[in-house]
Amino acid sequence: MLRMDSVSHSFITPTGQRMEVLSDVSISVEENEFFTVVGPSGCGKTTLLNIAVGLVEPAGGTVRHVTGASGGRPGAVGYITQDSNLLPWATVMENVMVPLEIRKVKRSERREQAAEWIRIVGLGGFEDHYPRQLSGGMQKRCAIARTMVYDPEIVFMDEPFGALDALTKTTMQKILLDLWQTRRKTIIFITHDLTEAIALSDRVGVMTGRPGTLKAVVPVPLGRPRDVYRITGAPGFESLRNELWSLLETDLDP
Repeated sequence: MLRMDSVSHSFITPTGQRMEVLSDVSISVEENEFFTVVGPSGCGKTTLLNIAVGLVEPAGGTVRHVTGASGGRPGAVGYITQDSNLLPWATVMENVMVPLEIRKVKRSERREQAAEWIRIVGLGGFEDHYPRQLSGGMQKRCAIARTMVYDPEIVFMDEPFGALDALTKTTMQKILLDLWQTRRKTIIFITHDLTEAIALSDRVGVMTGRPGTLKAVVPVPLGRPRDVYRITGAPGFESLRNELWSLLETDLDP
C-alpha cells in the first residue's frame, strides 16, 4: 500500500545552515495494516508523514503508493493532523460535509453520508454545534468523521490524540480501533506514547534521533480485537513495551 525507499530530507535553518532531518528511511506498509511510528522528538516523524502524503518532496529516495497522486482513485488519501483543523464558522454537519462538497456530491447525498459518520463517531445530537462548543475529544471525533466520510483507502494520522487527557485519549483509541476493525483501512499513525502504539498497531517502526532513520520494525503479536482499557494487563504487553523502550532510550536526550 505504501513503500518508501531510502528517503532523506533536510531543511535550511534561519542562519543558512543545512539541517539533515531524515536519512535513508525505508518503510513498507501492507494493505489494511495499522502501522505506527515512534521516535524521539525532532527525529522527523511529521516530516516523514508529510513526504508520504505528498505535501513535501523528499530530497532523496522514492515514495510509492497505490492511491491519490501516485495513480489511484482521487481523494483516496486521508490526513488527520495534531490539530483538528475544523472550520470555526461551520457546524459539525457542515464540517463533515466539506470533503463531499469539494467532490461535488449532491447535497442530499452528502447530508445523508455525513449524518451516518456523525452517528458512527458518537456525535449524534451535536450536528448543529460549532467547534467552540465541543470538547477536545469531540473535535477529534468530528475530524475523524470528516476524513472517513469520503472513504480514503489509506489514512495518515500525526499524533491525533496527543493533546487529550488520558481518559479521553483511551476512548478515542477505542473508537479508532473499532473503525479500523470494521472498515479495514490502511493506517499510518505517529505517536510518542508506547502504550498507544502497542494498543493500536500490527507493527511499530522505531526511529533514531535526528537525522531520523528506521532503527527497527517490531511486530505486535497481541490478539485482536483488543481491549484498550486493559491493554497493559495483556500477556506479553510488558515485555513488548520494554523492547520498544530499549530501542528508544539510547536516542533520548539525557
